[in-house]
Amino acid sequence: MSAESRLTELGLILPPVPKPGGIYKPVVQVGQLIYVSGHGPMRTDGTLITGKVGLDLTEEQGFEAARAVGLTLLATVRAQLGSLDRIQRTIKTLGMVNATPDFQRHPAVINGFSQLLKDIFGEDGVGARSAVGMGSLPGNIAVEVEVIFELKP
Repeated sequence: MSAESRLTELGLILPPVPKPGGIYKPVVQVGQLIYVSGHGPMRTDGTLITGKVGLDLTEEQGFEAARAVGLTLLATVRAQLGSLDRIQRTIKTLGMVNATPDFQRHPAVINGFSQLLKDIFGEDGVGARSAVGMGSLPGNIAVEVEVIFELKP
């Protein structure tokens, strides 16, 4: 089943494509790879999920924020490529969690992003990954994720 069909089947709605918040490109293609800049957790109404996991947000809320990042990031990718069906597989994910110094379950939070990609792309949605904690993130967003995808030939 195609990624676009899976989105529909799962009843997922992509939020608006965010405008770059600085001097950078949201997506850069090199050969069959696309490098997607860090994205934050945008709701379908265009607002961001903010707060620090372990203080303002629970681990479960962080997981949902990471999932929201996935939808936001896929909105950007679809706008760039025309269709998510052009994605072959996930190569590498870097997930950053805005967390308190004592919070230690960053991978469990970033699983929200990874599970979404697995749900949409199957095993091809699972790639190498790093999940780290940050003292702060831009605009106090809860989670930021960047990813590298391989495109279909």
